[in-house]
Amino acid sequence: MYEPFYGFSEKPFNTTPNPKFFFPSVKHTEALNSLVYSINERKGFVVITGEIGSGKTTVTRALLNRLDPNTRTALITNTHLTSKELIAQVLEEFEIEHHSGGKQKMLSLLNNFLIQQLTNDVNIVLLIDEAQNLTPTVLEEVRMLSNLETDSEKLIQIILLGQPQLRKKLEHPRLEQFKQRIALYYHICALDKNETCDYILHRMKVVSTNGIDVFTPEAIDAIYNYSGGIPRLINLVCDSALLSGYVYETKRITRKIVNEAIRERDITVNTDNSTIFDAKDAQLDVPEAVQIFCCDDCAKFTNCETKWQRGLKGEEQSCCEKCQSYQRCVDNSKKSKLN
Repeated sequence: MYEPFYGFSEKPFNTTPNPKFFFPSVKHTEALNSLVYSINERKGFVVITGEIGSGKTTVTRALLNRLDPNTRTALITNTHLTSKELIAQVLEEFEIEHHSGGKQKMLSLLNNFLIQQLTNDVNIVLLIDEAQNLTPTVLEEVRMLSNLETDSEKLIQIILLGQPQLRKKLEHPRLEQFKQRIALYYHICALDKNETCDYILHRMKVVSTNGIDVFTPEAIDAIYNYSGGIPRLINLVCDSALLSGYVYETKRITRKIVNEAIRERDITVNTDNSTIFDAKDAQLDVPEAVQIFCCDDCAKFTNCETKWQRGLKGEEQSCCEKCQSYQRCVDNSKKSKLN
């Protein structure tokens, strides 16, 4: 809608993980280079973690463009699987013909496939996204896949991508052998204030034909305060602010416009449907989230800043330890909208 107004070839702040917009921050570049090195050197296990929206998927897409032609990849995004379902999914992703059978039969088919690929000098890479959702039992099955190796080389490289909960899950005593198999672990942190500014300018440069001087320094400060340096949140508020600028027919995005875009996104609701915090009354930049609590304990459970953002975007999350019921939150959300 607003692209011609600003002279953009396309929207600069879409939230889809387009590698064309990959921002080479120190953190994201290190993560990408670490992945490329680990795959080329056949290191086996790699774990990459980061907060929701920190750029893990974008790094993965950039990785696929960096791999040589002799590397074959498969990406698994559905991680609510049993051990047998996981192996079946791996076979399907690598287009290995198989019929219904036992797990050992499927593992044998996979092993034969991997040996053949090694003979042809093809490096096989399995990427598992949202790996924090894997149960300890399935994670142990993933570890067993890494046992498929020759005397000198790993037959398959396995990359786990997940939220910080993945690291906590790997601390389980049952997964000690799994931890020992990890050749490289990297956590993608949020961008700092200067990187946030560079990130915004970088994405504008990719699509702009008439310059990139759109957001004022004060507006960028507000965006950083709001997003905490999380790329996905930066994209969301920048896109909303650009739309507001288009409506107001101004090509200069000020702090006022940014804060208006933030206020339109944010409101906090209690279980009795009463507003306990309205961003319109706030003088400061506010964090994103429509917070709907499923019980009093959840309302007090404030250790995870991104918890409610995760649930509202349809991504896996847990409530407080007492109830552990994401569905309960969803049901309460629907009730709130109906009342």
